[in-house]
Amino acid sequence: MKHSTALLVTTALVGVVAAGSASAQNRADTVIFDLDRTISDPENFNWFTAGTKREHGAHQAMWEPLFILNYTTGELEPWLGTAFEPNGDFSEWTLSIRDGVEWSDGEAFNADDVVFTVNMVLENEQLSEREAATLRAQVAAAEKVDDLTVRFTLNEPNPRFAVENFGVRIFGSFLIMPQHIWEGEDPATFAFYPPIGTGPYTFASSATNRAIWDRNDDWWGAQTGFMDLPEPERLVWLETGGEESRAQLIAANEIDAAQNVSVGTLEAILQRNPAVIAWHGDYPYAWPDPCARQLEINTTVAPWDDPNMRRAVAHIIDRNQIVNVAYEGTTVPSQTMFAQYGSMAPFIDAITEAGFALSPEGDVEAGQALIEAAGWVMGDDGIYERDGQDLTVAIHVNSASTEYTRTIDVLVEQFNRAGIAARSVPVENGVFWGEVLPFGAYEMSYSWLSCGSVNEPWTSMNRYTTDSVVPVGERSPGFNNTARWDDASAEAYTEIVHRMRDLAPDDPALPGLVAEAYQHLDAGVPFIPLVQAAKLLPFNTTYWTGWPTAENAYNSPAFWWNHTHQIIHSLERAQ
Repeated sequence: MKHSTALLVTTALVGVVAAGSASAQNRADTVIFDLDRTISDPENFNWFTAGTKREHGAHQAMWEPLFILNYTTGELEPWLGTAFEPNGDFSEWTLSIRDGVEWSDGEAFNADDVVFTVNMVLENEQLSEREAATLRAQVAAAEKVDDLTVRFTLNEPNPRFAVENFGVRIFGSFLIMPQHIWEGEDPATFAFYPPIGTGPYTFASSATNRAIWDRNDDWWGAQTGFMDLPEPERLVWLETGGEESRAQLIAANEIDAAQNVSVGTLEAILQRNPAVIAWHGDYPYAWPDPCARQLEINTTVAPWDDPNMRRAVAHIIDRNQIVNVAYEGTTVPSQTMFAQYGSMAPFIDAITEAGFALSPEGDVEAGQALIEAAGWVMGDDGIYERDGQDLTVAIHVNSASTEYTRTIDVLVEQFNRAGIAARSVPVENGVFWGEVLPFGAYEMSYSWLSCGSVNEPWTSMNRYTTDSVVPVGERSPGFNNTARWDDASAEAYTEIVHRMRDLAPDDPALPGLVAEAYQHLDAGVPFIPLVQAAKLLPFNTTYWTGWPTAENAYNSPAFWWNHTHQIIHSLERAQ
């Protein structure tokens, strides 16, 4: 059945490439991206409401961002915007818009569109998509200064306002919509079909399993000299149906970019098609996803309410084994809570120099010494006991991915060998995110709740301040501090993180403050970093070259993100 599924996808693909304008009939003129989900409503492009409305090409080819964050340098690279300047205390920001930008129907893109879209979100709380909710919480007013200038007044100072809302920090950014089409519509129900944007591709067609976009040769960027037209004449996002199907399709040159696969699958692809590449040319192959993996610890539950017991667990964990067994060598151990990108290096280095970076290897004896100092004695069965009770722990894990469950299986084995009777508690995705994590209904759990900081440290560190502490049984705000960490070390940590809040990402004081705060995080151990996340994304160079790699790291390879415009513009026909 799996092979017949792949055959059906391939058959559908032939029709996709052949359909439409004559200029797009040639496979060599078309780039085909893997889509990992069904398009629930192919005739709805209202990105303000939940559902698949963007990552099937809409915000990769049609809707352009104002700026794009460079993960290596930490700089905001201009796109529709040319500058975004704060006032002295970061309470106001002034956006400068590129001259000559046009919607694909020929209308000018200008300050009116920006102010209209922002006000539409401020006035309609039912627009719940993450970027809309974030902007609504931060912005008091948006004012047109002139056709190419907008002034934002914030509810409170925020030195990260530009990158948080308009910089494609992770996945997407706040997208501006055309006033001349949206005005007078109900933003909660308007389908915006057919959609338009400012990008170099216009919407051609969509179905539940695909979306097709054709190049607009009158694109404003080429007309103004901002950038040449991209070489691909047609773009297709195609639902491939899973790992086996996508592997067969990319090996057969029927798709050009595939979603995540395992090492074994990649090696099988490479045997059939040596033109396929990944982020690295050899191990670890994969690109490090922004959301590093960690073990969350509920600090209210005995005996894990003792920071020394939490530190014991941190010593016992062998991260190298997690990398080798659970990830098949495709990632690296975490040194800190942060994703290991070039722009984060000053902060990771400061933590390392202060002596708080994690060892990739475990130190079981050090962990056992802490357990025994807390009064636990090793029993004849190899499990610690105290007052007639075994030392046990249940580790909740989202069962949606073998990456998650395999990691916890490794930890369970490590803990049991060290004398802690551990067991895995797999739960389905909705229960994990809806009940277990936010309400503190766990002893330990596998997560990536430190996710957020990719160019500055405050975003991730703020997730563990005492501001977010609520009792077990109440929902943690934004999944922040689900560990309920609320002791003296947490208070000291919070005070330092509060001082970091009003500093710009490039403020020279930040690395020192990070190290100062991290000593309290190291003392409190509300979570334990494990490994960097890994996305093994195969790219096919049979028809197209210029894909992002570790050697050509102009940006990340996550082709479902809003920065994919950079990838598409970098592609060149293979010679």
